[in-house]
Amino acid sequence: MTVVSRRAFLRTSGLGLGLGVLGGCAPAVRGDFLPRRGPRVVVVGGGWGGATAAKYVKLGDPGIEVILLEPNRRFVSCPMSNLVLSGVRTLESLTRGYGGLRAHGVRILHREASAIEPDRKRVRVDEGYLEYDRLVVAPGIEFQTEQVEGLAAAGDRVLHAWKAGPQTVALARELQAVRDGGVVVLSIPPPAFRCPPGPYERACQVAWYLKRQKPRAKLIVLDASPNIISKTGLFRAAWRAYPNLEYRPSNRVVRVDPDAREVTTDFGDRLRYDVVNLIPPQRAGTIAVRADLVGADGRWCEVNHVTYESVKHAGIHVVGDSTIGLPVPKSGTMANAMGKICAHQVVRLLAGRPPEPMAPVNVCYSWVNDVEAMAVINAYRIQNGKVVQVEQKLTPGQSAASGRNALAWARSIWDDVLA
Repeated sequence: MTVVSRRAFLRTSGLGLGLGVLGGCAPAVRGDFLPRRGPRVVVVGGGWGGATAAKYVKLGDPGIEVILLEPNRRFVSCPMSNLVLSGVRTLESLTRGYGGLRAHGVRILHREASAIEPDRKRVRVDEGYLEYDRLVVAPGIEFQTEQVEGLAAAGDRVLHAWKAGPQTVALARELQAVRDGGVVVLSIPPPAFRCPPGPYERACQVAWYLKRQKPRAKLIVLDASPNIISKTGLFRAAWRAYPNLEYRPSNRVVRVDPDAREVTTDFGDRLRYDVVNLIPPQRAGTIAVRADLVGADGRWCEVNHVTYESVKHAGIHVVGDSTIGLPVPKSGTMANAMGKICAHQVVRLLAGRPPEPMAPVNVCYSWVNDVEAMAVINAYRIQNGKVVQVEQKLTPGQSAASGRNALAWARSIWDDVLA
């Protein structure tokens, strides 16, 4: 048996991690449709964390059968997708295939897992099920649209574009069509949410685009938090270049009326808009909620910090944005790191070996305009069985050099997840 070494993990964890796309067909699913040929790991969700876990379990022990359940046939990167809104990149440039995982021996079924049965150690798929020895759940996020009056009924008339895909392209088109002198409203939900610096990077990209293409248009950022929650000083410095950006902290949007083109804040203020980008409050993906994997807060899944095994159900591991209880951001890099560590521990556990504590790392780039970016790096350690942050470093400011590093990071991490 081959187990991915600590050195191999660290070599690919820190500054090179990734994201991808799907392709191919899946058979009809009925009954116990795939008799087991040996130890089996089923992975639910083919995003940053899930795809990474599937790949690295297979690399850790080729004898383990790995099945990845992912309904989408193409994987589109959320990191870098804010650049689509400003016209700097296309969505296609952020899209990759799953051929690399198949080449490693991962079996990919483009089906949606409908339920998890922990007591029977199986996952329901359509009218059938898949048995497992270990299950990795990486369902990402779901939106709590019920927390904003009128949002659920608004449908595609109010876009979040917080899952890269058709809404990203649709929002870019709305920005292109906004009148010069129009008002764009960006609403940021209360934490925790996917990618803490993401909304503020988006504000940079929208403001940069409007400044160049619609110089009389205005961007109003309504933030539920009392201050910028990530890279605070760096974003405030960057926004000095955008007099068309108005930032309003402690302004939570509680109602949206697409007919009147108006949002209402918890202060009772009403703002008219030409374009609205309302990012809703978030929780763990629906299958995690239905499987009783979420904690007392009703939103996120609490896990063991060493193995990422659920504290509620043995044999089920949760990675990526759905987790909480760790002092780490909901970033692509972190999901990738979780996927690797989880895979390493799953291989050891299936072999009857004890877990080997391994700490994650995080790096997150934020784009300020078309060529300049800035970054934060977080280092952690395992202390008394818990992940503890030991250091955080920020770039001194925005720079084209950081932009080049961000591009190199994206290429590296996409390959690490999928190639």
